[in-house]
Amino acid sequence: MHSFDGHNDVLLRLWKQGGDTAAAFLDGEDRGQLDLPRARKGGMVGGLYAIFVPSVTRNDRSEPMSEVPYDVPLPPPPELTHAQRATLEMASIFFRIAERSEGRFRPARSVADIRAAKASGAHAPVLHIEGCEALDPDLKMLDVLHAAGLRSLGPVWSRPNMFGHGVPFRFPSSPDTGDGLTDLGKALIRRCNEMRVLVDLSHLNEKGFWDIAKISDAPLVASHSNAHAICASARNLTDKQLAAIRESSGLVGVNYAVSFLRPDGKRIAEMPLDTIVDHMAYLVDKLGEDGVGLGSDFDGALIPKTLGTVAGLPELIAAMRARQFGEPLIEKICFENWMRVLTRTWGE
Repeated sequence: MHSFDGHNDVLLRLWKQGGDTAAAFLDGEDRGQLDLPRARKGGMVGGLYAIFVPSVTRNDRSEPMSEVPYDVPLPPPPELTHAQRATLEMASIFFRIAERSEGRFRPARSVADIRAAKASGAHAPVLHIEGCEALDPDLKMLDVLHAAGLRSLGPVWSRPNMFGHGVPFRFPSSPDTGDGLTDLGKALIRRCNEMRVLVDLSHLNEKGFWDIAKISDAPLVASHSNAHAICASARNLTDKQLAAIRESSGLVGVNYAVSFLRPDGKRIAEMPLDTIVDHMAYLVDKLGEDGVGLGSDFDGALIPKTLGTVAGLPELIAAMRARQFGEPLIEKICFENWMRVLTRTWGE
Protein backbone atom coordinates (compact mmCIF):
# COMPACT_ATOMS: atom_id res chain seq x y z
CA MET A 1 0.00 0.00 0.00
CA HIS A 2 1.39 3.39 -1.03
CA SER A 3 0.94 6.45 1.17
CA PHE A 4 1.24 10.23 1.05
CA ASP A 5 2.05 11.90 4.36
CA GLY A 6 0.86 15.28 5.61
CA HIS A 7 3.81 16.28 7.79
CA ASN A 8 7.40 15.47 8.63
CA ASP A 9 10.38 17.34 10.09
CA VAL A 10 13.27 15.54 8.41
CA LEU A 11 14.67 18.81 6.99
CA LEU A 12 14.98 20.17 10.54
CA ARG A 13 16.72 16.98 11.68
CA LEU A 14 19.19 17.10 8.79
CA TRP A 15 19.83 20.83 9.29
CA LYS A 16 20.62 20.27 12.96
CA GLN A 17 22.94 17.33 12.39
CA GLY A 18 24.87 18.87 9.47
CA GLY A 19 27.41 16.97 7.41
CA ASP A 20 26.48 15.43 4.07
CA THR A 21 22.74 15.77 4.54
CA ALA A 22 21.85 14.69 0.99
CA ALA A 23 23.74 11.43 1.36
CA ALA A 24 22.24 10.85 4.81
CA PHE A 25 18.73 11.08 3.38
CA LEU A 26 19.30 9.31 0.06
CA ASP A 27 21.45 6.45 1.32
CA GLY A 28 19.80 6.06 4.72
CA GLU A 29 21.28 6.12 8.19
CA ASP A 30 20.70 4.86 11.69
CA ARG A 31 19.18 8.15 12.84
CA GLY A 32 15.72 9.65 12.98
CA GLN A 33 12.52 8.21 11.59
CA LEU A 34 12.57 9.10 7.89
CA ASP A 35 14.94 8.74 4.96
CA LEU A 36 14.50 7.53 1.39
CA PRO A 37 15.36 3.83 1.85
CA ARG A 38 13.03 3.54 4.84
CA ALA A 39 10.29 5.49 3.03
CA ARG A 40 10.49 3.01 0.17
CA LYS A 41 10.35 0.09 2.56
CA GLY A 42 7.27 1.56 4.24
CA GLY A 43 5.51 2.50 1.00
CA MET A 44 5.58 6.29 1.55
CA VAL A 45 5.73 7.85 -1.92
CA GLY A 46 5.58 11.52 -0.93
CA GLY A 47 4.48 14.08 1.60
CA LEU A 48 4.59 17.63 2.89
CA TYR A 49 8.19 18.34 3.95
CA ALA A 50 8.15 21.02 6.62
CA ILE A 51 10.65 23.76 7.27
CA PHE A 52 10.46 24.70 10.96
CA VAL A 53 12.78 27.29 12.51
CA PRO A 54 13.53 26.62 16.20
CA SER A 55 13.71 29.50 18.63
CA VAL A 56 17.30 30.41 19.47
CA THR A 57 16.72 30.57 23.22
CA ARG A 58 16.04 26.87 23.84
CA ASN A 59 15.22 23.55 22.24
CA ASP A 60 11.50 23.82 21.45
CA ARG A 61 11.00 20.07 21.24
CA SER A 62 12.76 18.73 24.34
CA GLU A 63 10.04 19.50 26.86
CA PRO A 64 9.06 16.66 29.21
CA MET A 65 5.39 15.68 28.82
CA SER A 66 5.41 12.26 30.50
CA GLU A 67 3.45 13.46 33.53
CA VAL A 68 0.04 15.09 33.43
CA PRO A 69 -1.31 17.65 33.66
CA TYR A 70 1.29 19.75 31.85
CA ASP A 71 1.49 23.23 30.37
CA VAL A 72 4.81 23.73 28.63
CA PRO A 73 6.10 27.32 28.48
CA LEU A 74 7.07 28.37 24.98
CA PRO A 75 9.94 30.61 23.86
CA PRO A 76 9.51 33.74 21.75
CA PRO A 77 9.65 33.33 17.98
CA PRO A 78 12.99 33.77 16.18
CA GLU A 79 13.62 37.19 14.69
CA LEU A 80 13.18 37.68 10.95
CA THR A 81 16.81 37.55 9.81
CA HIS A 82 17.56 34.31 11.65
CA ALA A 83 14.28 32.75 10.50
CA GLN A 84 14.92 33.64 6.86
CA ARG A 85 18.48 32.32 6.97
CA ALA A 86 17.43 29.04 8.56
CA THR A 87 14.51 28.65 6.15
CA LEU A 88 16.75 29.11 3.11
CA GLU A 89 19.32 26.69 4.54
CA MET A 90 16.66 23.99 5.00
CA ALA A 91 15.25 24.71 1.54
CA SER A 92 18.78 24.25 0.18
CA ILE A 93 18.96 20.80 1.82
CA PHE A 94 15.66 19.93 0.12
CA PHE A 95 16.88 20.96 -3.32
CA ARG A 96 20.35 19.44 -2.93
CA ILE A 97 18.74 16.11 -2.07
CA ALA A 98 16.72 16.40 -5.28
CA GLU A 99 19.79 17.38 -7.33
CA ARG A 100 21.78 14.35 -6.17
CA SER A 101 18.91 11.87 -6.21
CA GLU A 102 19.12 10.91 -9.90
CA GLY A 103 15.36 11.33 -10.19
CA ARG A 104 14.48 9.37 -7.05
CA PHE A 105 13.39 12.48 -5.09
CA ARG A 106 11.28 14.81 -7.26
CA PRO A 107 9.93 18.01 -5.69
CA ALA A 108 6.23 18.25 -6.56
CA ARG A 109 4.25 21.40 -7.24
CA SER A 110 1.01 19.77 -8.38
CA VAL A 111 -1.05 16.63 -7.91
CA ALA A 112 0.00 15.61 -11.42
CA ASP A 113 3.64 15.76 -10.26
CA ILE A 114 2.84 13.53 -7.28
CA ARG A 115 0.99 10.96 -9.37
CA ALA A 116 3.72 10.93 -12.02
CA ALA A 117 6.42 10.35 -9.40
CA LYS A 118 4.40 7.57 -7.81
CA ALA A 119 3.86 5.87 -11.17
CA SER A 120 7.60 5.93 -11.91
CA GLY A 121 8.68 4.69 -8.48
CA ALA A 122 10.07 8.08 -7.39
CA HIS A 123 9.40 9.99 -4.17
CA ALA A 124 7.33 13.20 -4.37
CA PRO A 125 8.12 15.76 -1.64
CA VAL A 126 6.14 19.01 -1.37
CA LEU A 127 7.75 22.06 0.26
CA HIS A 128 5.89 23.34 3.35
CA ILE A 129 6.72 25.85 6.09
CA GLU A 130 5.50 25.37 9.67
CA GLY A 131 5.26 28.74 11.37
CA CYS A 132 5.74 31.78 9.14
CA GLU A 133 8.46 33.61 11.07
CA ALA A 134 10.50 33.84 7.84
CA LEU A 135 7.79 35.88 6.13
CA ASP A 136 7.97 39.67 6.15
CA PRO A 137 4.89 41.86 6.73
CA ASP A 138 4.62 42.63 3.00
CA LEU A 139 4.78 38.89 2.15
CA LYS A 140 7.59 39.39 -0.35
CA MET A 141 9.37 36.29 0.91
CA LEU A 142 6.19 34.32 0.25
CA ASP A 143 6.50 35.24 -3.44
CA VAL A 144 10.07 33.93 -3.49
CA LEU A 145 9.25 30.71 -1.64
CA HIS A 146 6.23 30.06 -3.85
CA ALA A 147 8.37 30.46 -6.95
CA ALA A 148 10.77 27.93 -5.41
CA GLY A 149 7.95 25.42 -5.00
CA LEU A 150 6.24 26.19 -1.67
CA ARG A 151 2.68 24.89 -1.87
CA SER A 152 1.64 24.63 1.79
CA LEU A 153 2.17 26.58 5.00
CA GLY A 154 1.05 26.74 8.61
CA PRO A 155 0.74 30.37 9.76
CA VAL A 156 1.95 29.52 13.26
CA TRP A 157 3.71 26.83 15.22
CA SER A 158 2.66 26.68 18.88
CA ARG A 159 4.44 29.91 19.83
CA PRO A 160 2.82 33.23 18.78
CA ASN A 161 4.09 35.28 15.86
CA MET A 162 2.98 38.36 13.94
CA PHE A 163 0.30 36.35 12.12
CA GLY A 164 -1.48 34.70 15.03
CA HIS A 165 -1.37 32.45 18.06
CA GLY A 166 -0.69 28.76 18.32
CA VAL A 167 -1.94 26.29 20.89
CA PRO A 168 0.50 25.53 23.70
CA PHE A 169 1.55 22.01 24.62
CA ARG A 170 -1.08 21.67 27.32
CA PHE A 171 -3.03 18.70 28.66
CA PRO A 172 -5.86 18.57 29.44
CA SER A 173 -6.96 21.68 27.60
CA SER A 174 -9.38 23.06 25.07
CA PRO A 175 -7.77 24.51 21.91
CA ASP A 176 -9.44 27.81 22.84
CA THR A 177 -6.31 29.28 24.42
CA GLY A 178 -6.00 32.88 23.23
CA ASP A 179 -6.52 35.48 20.54
CA GLY A 180 -7.06 34.67 16.88
CA LEU A 181 -5.35 35.89 13.73
CA THR A 182 -3.84 39.35 13.57
CA ASP A 183 -4.63 41.67 10.66
CA LEU A 184 -1.39 40.46 9.04
CA GLY A 185 -2.53 36.89 9.57
CA LYS A 186 -5.81 37.58 7.80
CA ALA A 187 -3.91 39.17 4.91
CA LEU A 188 -1.68 36.07 4.74
CA ILE A 189 -4.71 33.78 4.43
CA ARG A 190 -6.20 35.88 1.63
CA ARG A 191 -2.89 35.87 -0.23
CA CYS A 192 -2.58 32.09 0.16
CA ASN A 193 -6.05 31.71 -1.35
CA GLU A 194 -5.01 33.88 -4.30
CA MET A 195 -1.81 31.85 -4.80
CA ARG A 196 -3.59 28.53 -4.17
CA VAL A 197 -1.25 27.68 -1.30
CA LEU A 198 -2.68 25.22 1.22
CA VAL A 199 -3.21 26.70 4.69
CA ASP A 200 -2.48 24.21 7.48
CA LEU A 201 -4.59 24.59 10.64
CA SER A 202 -2.49 22.30 12.84
CA HIS A 203 -0.92 24.20 15.77
CA LEU A 204 -3.40 27.07 15.36
CA ASN A 205 -5.63 27.90 18.33
CA GLU A 206 -9.40 27.74 18.12
CA LYS A 207 -10.04 31.45 17.53
CA GLY A 208 -7.51 31.42 14.71
CA PHE A 209 -9.20 28.32 13.30
CA TRP A 210 -12.54 30.11 13.15
CA ASP A 211 -10.93 33.21 11.64
CA ILE A 212 -9.60 31.08 8.79
CA ALA A 213 -12.89 29.22 8.41
CA LYS A 214 -14.57 32.61 7.90
CA ILE A 215 -11.96 34.04 5.50
CA SER A 216 -10.76 31.11 3.41
CA ASP A 217 -12.44 29.79 0.29
CA ALA A 218 -10.28 26.63 0.29
CA PRO A 219 -10.90 23.32 2.08
CA LEU A 220 -9.97 23.43 5.76
CA VAL A 221 -6.97 21.17 6.35
CA ALA A 222 -5.18 20.16 9.56
CA SER A 223 -2.15 18.24 8.33
CA HIS A 224 -1.18 16.55 11.61
CA SER A 225 -3.85 16.65 14.32
CA ASN A 226 -6.10 14.20 16.14
CA ALA A 227 -9.47 13.91 17.88
CA HIS A 228 -9.87 15.96 21.06
CA ALA A 229 -12.71 13.65 22.16
CA ILE A 230 -10.18 10.82 22.55
CA CYS A 231 -7.12 12.80 23.71
CA ALA A 232 -7.89 16.14 25.35
CA SER A 233 -4.70 17.90 24.20
CA ALA A 234 -4.89 21.53 23.16
CA ARG A 235 -3.31 20.37 19.87
CA ASN A 236 -6.32 18.25 18.93
CA LEU A 237 -9.58 19.16 17.19
CA THR A 238 -12.99 19.41 18.82
CA ASP A 239 -16.12 17.94 17.28
CA LYS A 240 -17.27 21.45 16.34
CA GLN A 241 -14.01 22.04 14.46
CA LEU A 242 -14.32 18.66 12.76
CA ALA A 243 -17.84 19.57 11.61
CA ALA A 244 -16.49 22.74 9.98
CA ILE A 245 -13.72 20.77 8.26
CA ARG A 246 -16.30 18.32 6.92
CA GLU A 247 -18.53 21.16 5.72
CA SER A 248 -15.60 22.59 3.73
CA SER A 249 -14.74 19.16 2.22
CA GLY A 250 -11.42 19.39 4.04
CA LEU A 251 -9.11 16.85 5.65
CA VAL A 252 -7.36 15.89 8.89
CA GLY A 253 -4.05 14.03 8.78
CA VAL A 254 -3.70 11.67 11.73
CA ASN A 255 -0.65 12.53 13.84
CA TYR A 256 1.46 9.68 15.31
CA ALA A 257 2.79 11.74 18.26
CA VAL A 258 1.98 9.69 21.34
CA SER A 259 1.03 12.70 23.48
CA PHE A 260 -1.71 13.60 20.97
CA LEU A 261 -2.92 10.00 20.70
CA ARG A 262 -2.97 8.53 24.20
CA PRO A 263 -6.18 9.19 26.17
CA ASP A 264 -3.98 9.97 29.19
CA GLY A 265 -1.99 12.55 27.18
CA LYS A 266 1.37 11.20 28.31
CA ARG A 267 4.51 11.34 26.20
CA ILE A 268 5.25 7.65 26.56
CA ALA A 269 6.04 5.52 23.52
CA GLU A 270 4.66 2.23 24.82
CA MET A 271 1.21 2.09 23.26
CA PRO A 272 -0.62 -0.08 20.73
CA LEU A 273 -1.06 0.95 17.11
CA ASP A 274 -4.75 0.33 17.68
CA THR A 275 -4.86 3.73 19.44
CA ILE A 276 -3.95 5.40 16.13
CA VAL A 277 -6.74 3.43 14.49
CA ASP A 278 -9.10 4.62 17.25
CA HIS A 279 -8.47 8.20 16.11
CA MET A 280 -8.83 7.22 12.46
CA ALA A 281 -12.17 5.53 13.10
CA TYR A 282 -13.45 8.48 15.11
CA LEU A 283 -12.37 10.95 12.43
CA VAL A 284 -13.95 8.85 9.66
CA ASP A 285 -17.19 8.94 11.64
CA LYS A 286 -17.04 12.72 12.00
CA LEU A 287 -15.51 13.68 8.63
CA GLY A 288 -16.62 10.89 6.32
CA GLU A 289 -14.43 8.47 4.43
CA ASP A 290 -13.03 11.27 2.22
CA GLY A 291 -11.85 13.48 5.09
CA VAL A 292 -9.07 11.51 6.78
CA GLY A 293 -5.42 11.13 5.77
CA LEU A 294 -2.02 10.46 7.31
CA GLY A 295 0.03 13.19 9.02
CA SER A 296 2.80 11.34 10.79
CA ASP A 297 5.06 14.07 12.25
CA PHE A 298 8.06 11.81 11.52
CA ASP A 299 11.29 13.31 12.89
CA GLY A 300 9.27 15.84 14.88
CA ALA A 301 7.66 13.71 17.57
CA LEU A 302 7.92 10.69 19.81
CA ILE A 303 5.90 8.00 18.02
CA PRO A 304 4.77 4.56 19.19
CA LYS A 305 7.56 2.02 19.54
CA THR A 306 5.36 -0.47 17.69
CA LEU A 307 5.64 1.80 14.62
CA GLY A 308 9.21 3.01 15.12
CA THR A 309 9.97 4.68 11.78
CA VAL A 310 8.42 5.17 8.36
CA ALA A 311 9.50 1.61 7.57
CA GLY A 312 6.88 0.44 10.07
CA LEU A 313 3.90 1.77 8.09
CA PRO A 314 2.88 -1.75 6.94
CA GLU A 315 2.25 -2.53 10.62
CA LEU A 316 -0.17 0.40 10.85
CA ILE A 317 -1.95 -0.73 7.70
CA ALA A 318 -2.22 -4.22 9.19
CA ALA A 319 -3.85 -2.67 12.27
CA MET A 320 -6.35 -0.89 10.00
CA ARG A 321 -7.19 -4.19 8.31
CA ALA A 322 -7.56 -5.90 11.67
CA ARG A 323 -10.17 -3.23 12.55
CA GLN A 324 -12.07 -4.27 9.41
CA PHE A 325 -11.23 -1.17 7.41
CA GLY A 326 -11.90 -2.16 3.80
CA GLU A 327 -9.21 -1.81 1.13
CA PRO A 328 -10.95 1.14 -0.60
CA LEU A 329 -11.06 3.07 2.70
CA ILE A 330 -7.42 2.24 3.45
CA GLU A 331 -6.42 3.49 -0.02
CA LYS A 332 -8.32 6.72 0.60
CA ILE A 333 -6.75 7.33 4.00
CA CYS A 334 -3.25 6.44 2.84
CA PHE A 335 -3.23 8.31 -0.46
CA GLU A 336 -6.33 9.36 -2.37
CA ASN A 337 -7.87 11.70 0.20
CA TRP A 338 -4.73 13.85 0.17
CA MET A 339 -4.86 13.94 -3.64
CA ARG A 340 -8.50 15.02 -3.51
CA VAL A 341 -7.96 17.91 -1.10
CA LEU A 342 -4.76 19.05 -2.83
CA THR A 343 -6.55 19.08 -6.17
CA ARG A 344 -9.35 21.19 -4.69
CA THR A 345 -6.79 23.58 -3.17
CA TRP A 346 -4.16 23.80 -5.91
CA GLY A 347 -6.23 23.00 -9.00
CA GLU A 348 -5.35 20.28 -11.49
